[in-house]
Amino acid sequence: MFIPAPPLKWTPHLVAWLIISSSLNCGPFVGGGIAEEPLVYGTNIQPILAKHCVLCHGPDDAEAGLRLDLFASATSKLASGRRAIVPKESTNSELIKRVTTTDPDHRMPPEGPALTPQETELLNVWINQGAKFDEHWAYRPVKNPIPPSVSDETWVRNPIDRYVLGRLESAGIQPSPTAKPATLAKRLAYDLTGLPPDPKLLDAFLLKPDGEGYESLVDALLDSEHFGERWARHWLDKARYADSDGYEKDRPRPNAWLYRDWVINAINTDMPFDAFTRDQLAGDLMDSASATQKLATAFHRQTLTNTEGGVDQEEFRVEATFDRTETTAAIWLGLTMTCARCHNHKYDQISQQDYYRLFAFFDDLKETNTNFPASGTAIAEHKRLRAEHQKAVTKLETEYRAALEQLQPELDHWIQHIEQRVAGKQPESLMSTVAQPISATSTSGSDLDIQEDGSVLTRGTLTDKDKYTLVFEMPAGSLSGIKLEVFPHDTLPSKGPGRPPNGNFVLSELRAYAGKNPAFKTEYERVVFSYAEADFSQLNFTPRGAFDRSPKTGWAISPKTGKPHEWLALTEPLQATEERKFLQVVLDQQYGGKHLLGHFRISTISGETTLRRLPEEVANTFRIPSAQWSDSQMQTVSEYFASQNRKTKSIADRLAQLKTHAPRLATVQARVISPATRTTHVLHRGDFLQPTDEVETDVLAVLSRTHPITKRGDPEPADRLDLATWLTDANHPLTPRVSVNHVWAQLFGKGLVGTVNDFGIRGDRPTHAALLDWLSWNYPRELKWSRKALIKTIVLSATYRQASQHRSDLAELDPANQLLARQNRVRVSGEVVRDLHLAVSGLISDKIGGPSVFPPLPPGVAELSYANNFKWKTSNGEDAYR
Repeated sequence: MFIPAPPLKWTPHLVAWLIISSSLNCGPFVGGGIAEEPLVYGTNIQPILAKHCVLCHGPDDAEAGLRLDLFASATSKLASGRRAIVPKESTNSELIKRVTTTDPDHRMPPEGPALTPQETELLNVWINQGAKFDEHWAYRPVKNPIPPSVSDETWVRNPIDRYVLGRLESAGIQPSPTAKPATLAKRLAYDLTGLPPDPKLLDAFLLKPDGEGYESLVDALLDSEHFGERWARHWLDKARYADSDGYEKDRPRPNAWLYRDWVINAINTDMPFDAFTRDQLAGDLMDSASATQKLATAFHRQTLTNTEGGVDQEEFRVEATFDRTETTAAIWLGLTMTCARCHNHKYDQISQQDYYRLFAFFDDLKETNTNFPASGTAIAEHKRLRAEHQKAVTKLETEYRAALEQLQPELDHWIQHIEQRVAGKQPESLMSTVAQPISATSTSGSDLDIQEDGSVLTRGTLTDKDKYTLVFEMPAGSLSGIKLEVFPHDTLPSKGPGRPPNGNFVLSELRAYAGKNPAFKTEYERVVFSYAEADFSQLNFTPRGAFDRSPKTGWAISPKTGKPHEWLALTEPLQATEERKFLQVVLDQQYGGKHLLGHFRISTISGETTLRRLPEEVANTFRIPSAQWSDSQMQTVSEYFASQNRKTKSIADRLAQLKTHAPRLATVQARVISPATRTTHVLHRGDFLQPTDEVETDVLAVLSRTHPITKRGDPEPADRLDLATWLTDANHPLTPRVSVNHVWAQLFGKGLVGTVNDFGIRGDRPTHAALLDWLSWNYPRELKWSRKALIKTIVLSATYRQASQHRSDLAELDPANQLLARQNRVRVSGEVVRDLHLAVSGLISDKIGGPSVFPPLPPGVAELSYANNFKWKTSNGEDAYR
C-alpha cells in the first residue's frame, strides 16, 4: 500500500534551518510538496541514495538487478514488472512506495533507520521533476561567479565578504563587529607563525590598527621565516611526515629532516603550488632534475618502513604503494580511495579499475637515496675548493689553446675536406617517398580520411587540442627522416591547411616509432630526430620546436596560410629489419585554440649524409660556408677536431680528467624515489598474491570524461609528471577547491567544506559554494598558485577579522556558525602551546632547520622501545628549546 510522505510543517526553526541549508549548497527547498526550483541530483538526491540505498543497489551488489546509481537501471522495468523510478510520476515509482510503506516485508531499507520526512519529500519532488541524474557538485567545472550585491557596502573589504554578507543578509543576520586590535594581532600571529606577536610589530600595529597598519602586520608575518615553519607543519601532517619508521621497531630516520626543511623553504619562498606539487610527485622525472627536485620526492618516502624479520618485501612494497595512492588522492583530490582497493566504491564513482590505474602511477617507482648538502659549512668549504680547482683548469685550458694554434694548418685542411664532401649533399638532395597510411586515428574521434594521393583530410569534431596517430609500413632499405606536407583544401576555413578560422595550425610535436607490429603496444623504438627545417615558419614557431619535447613550442605557418608547405626532420639512418616492419607517426597538437591540422601527407626520407656522422652542433655549423662562421662556431668545430687529433688528445684527456675530479660537496643521503619499470595489475580484494587484469596509468573515469590527462610521451603510458601536470591544471575541478579549502580550514578552524579530505558523496557540502569557486578560480589564475597571496586575501577580509564572541541570536539560528556571522574560536595545537610557553618564558630558540631535536620529556615516556633499540637522548643547549 502506498503511503504518501507527510507534508513539511513550516515552523520558525525549519525556516532558519532552510536558510542555513541553502548556504550548504543543498539547492532548492520543498514544502507542502512544492519545489521552488529544480532539485539537483548530485547535491540533493545522491547523498540520500548513498546513505540508504546504494550499499545493496549499487555497483557491487545490484540486488534484484537494480542499481540506483545509474539512470538506465533505476528507470528500467525490473523482473517484477515494476520500475524503481518513473520520471515525473512519483506515485508510480516503486522507490517511493518502498521507502514510505510501513509493511516490514516491503520496507526499504530493510534494516537501519528509515528515510526522514524531508528526505522522502526531496525524492518525491525530484522524481516529479523528471529524475535527472546530473554530476556531483565537486566534479563540476570551477566557475568564476560574480560576487553578489549587498546592502551594507561599508562592511565589505574584499569579494570574500560579499559572498558571506550576502548569505547573512538573506537570513536577516548581522555580522559580528571587528575584533579588538590586540586580539587581531594575536590571531594573525598564531595563525601565520604559531608564535606570539613580536612586541615591535604589535606596537606599530596598535598605533595604526586599520588599513595599511593591518596589512603591514600581515605582510611582516608572511615574510617571517617562522611562517614557513608554521604552515609546513600543516603540510607535513598531510604528507604523513615522521622522523621514524613506524611499526613495532619504529627506528629513527636520521636524515628525514631534509624533506622537512625542503617544505619549510618552499613555503617561505612562496613556491607556486603547481611547482610544489610537481616536484613532490615527480621531481625525479623533470628534465635534468636537480638534487633539490629529487629531494622533494621524499614525499613518497613518508610511508611506514617494516624491518621485521621475515617480512615479505613485495607485500611491504604494495602496502607502501597503497599509502602513496590514497594519500595523493586525499591531498589533491579530496577523495577517500581505500574502499576501492578491494571493490568498487560503495558511494563515490570510483571503480576498482580506477583505483589501480591511479595506483599504477606510484607502482612504477623504486625507493632510492640521493645526496644533499650536509650543512652551510660544507657549502662554504666546497666553494673554496672549487676556486682552487678552477685555477688549475684555467691553466690547462691555456695550454690547450696554445696546442690548438699549432694545429691550425691541419684544421684548415680538415674543414676544407668536410665542406667538399657535403657539397651537393644537402637535405634537399635526399629521396622522399609518399607513405601510404595503414591506419589513421585521432584521440578526439575526428575522422582522418585517407585520400588517393596518400594525404589525409580531417573532418568531424573540432576540439581544442588533438593528437593524430598514423601507421605505415617501414620503407625498404633505410629511413633517414620524415617529411610532413600540409595542403590547402576547399573544405577548410581560409582553405587551411589548418582547421581554425584563420587556416593556421600548431604542430606541437611530431614523434615517430619503428616497431615489429602495427599495434605498437610492445617491441618498438623511438626515432630520434636531430635536425629539422621547413620552407616557412611562423615567428617563434620554428621547425625544431616540433620535436624538442616541449609542449610550449611547435611549428606553425601564419601568416602564409592557404598555401602548401613542408617540414622535414632527419635522423640517423634506420635499416628496415624484422624488428622494424612498421612506422608510427604521432602528430601531437597541444597548443590549444583549435589549432589543428586539416590536410596533410607523410613521406619517408632515405639517403645518407656525411653531416649525420658529426655531432649535431658541428654538423649545423657545416651547413653554412666556413667563411661565414662566427667565433663561437669556429670554436665548436676546433674543439671537436682537437678532441679527435692525437696531438691534442693528451691535453684534452688531462683536462677532462681534471674536470671529472672537481671537488665534491660534503653530503648526507636523503630518502627519495626514482623511476622503475613494472607491470600493474588489479589485485583481487587488495591481495598482492592475487593479481588479475593488467592496467595502465590513468586518472579517475568520473574526472577524465571532462578533464582527461595529457600524456607527454604517447604511445608510452602517462607517468607521475603527467599526473602532477593534470592535477595542477587551472581547470581541474578538484585540486583548486581542495587546496583552497585546506587553507581556509587552517584560518577558520573548519573548511568551507567541513570534510577537508572527503569531497565525495558522503562528505559535507560547501557552506558557501560560490565563495569556494571564486577562491578556487582565482588561486591558479589571478594569484598564480601563490599560497601567501591566497592567505593574505583571506586574512584581509572583514569575515576573518570578525570577533569570535558567543552570540545568543546565533545559538538559536546558526549554532554551528555555518553562515560565518562570527569568527570561530579555534584551539591551537599542542606544538603551538609548547612554543607559546617557551616564547613567553624567553627560552625559545629561533633556529630553523637541521637534524631533529629531542626536547625534554616527563620521566618514563620514551623508555619503552622495541628490543631496547632506541634511547631518547634529550638535546642540550638551545636544541632543548626549539
